[in-house]
Amino acid sequence: MFETINYDAQDGIAVIQLNRPENHNAYNTRMMNEFVAAFDRADGDDAIGATILTGAGDVFCAGADLSGRARAFADLSLDPERAQLRHGELWRDGGGIASLRIFESRKPVIAAINGPAVGVGATMLLPCDVRIAAKTARFSFVFTKRGLTPEAASSWFLPRIVGISRALEWTMGARTISADEAVEAGLVRETCADEALMTRAKELAARFMEGSRVATSLTRLMMWRMLGASHPMEAHRVDSRAIAALCSAPDTLEAVAAFLEKRDAKFTGTLGDGVPDIWPDGRKPKFY
Repeated sequence: MFETINYDAQDGIAVIQLNRPENHNAYNTRMMNEFVAAFDRADGDDAIGATILTGAGDVFCAGADLSGRARAFADLSLDPERAQLRHGELWRDGGGIASLRIFESRKPVIAAINGPAVGVGATMLLPCDVRIAAKTARFSFVFTKRGLTPEAASSWFLPRIVGISRALEWTMGARTISADEAVEAGLVRETCADEALMTRAKELAARFMEGSRVATSLTRLMMWRMLGASHPMEAHRVDSRAIAALCSAPDTLEAVAAFLEKRDAKFTGTLGDGVPDIWPDGRKPKFY
């Protein structure tokens, strides 16, 4: 089905693997489209409770595919393959398409970073809920050395994860960050041996699948969206709507019964059954 992505689903976990190892998993337009399609597939499958993002080979992603040299940043109107990124007189950053798709995921997303992550390979990781890395992983926000600015909405994500001072140091300095420094800064949760990376990622995914699928999905979206709230009252409104919507839901009633009967709850709710609309504005911002 895919040419640049491997998709595997087992035990309720979808593994989306960047699969251009001969090019160090360099990101191109085809990969962008298949990346979105893979996340759509995981989100649309009620058997899937969590998603893992990783790379093939010993590099997670070497950044944008620059094999076309100047063409990589040429006028999009001259490139039919990338014309879909045009938006009127503007054009959309292809890395942002990937990061926003992860941001909108209905399932928890764990990044299992199997090696160096450069440019868009680093920025696409930022919307993942948990990032774990092999000890060989490295991170590099190289944009200023390419005459560019950071992309993939990283100017929103990165300061929220590591703080504004560190985000500026890493992006303006465009230096390589070790896995240990990434852990110390909070970019990465933990490191592990290369051969243990996927086992650990699946352990985390399984933990996220223990609760109600609907409640877990809403929790993920609430936490991410409230990062941009201007006042805690916005969170209070969303919290109140969520509690009101879920308090008499089958999963909630089952959880209470299980607690009283001193047994594990057996949740049956699925995202396919519908997720409560708890957002007062009801819409996400448009690109313009």
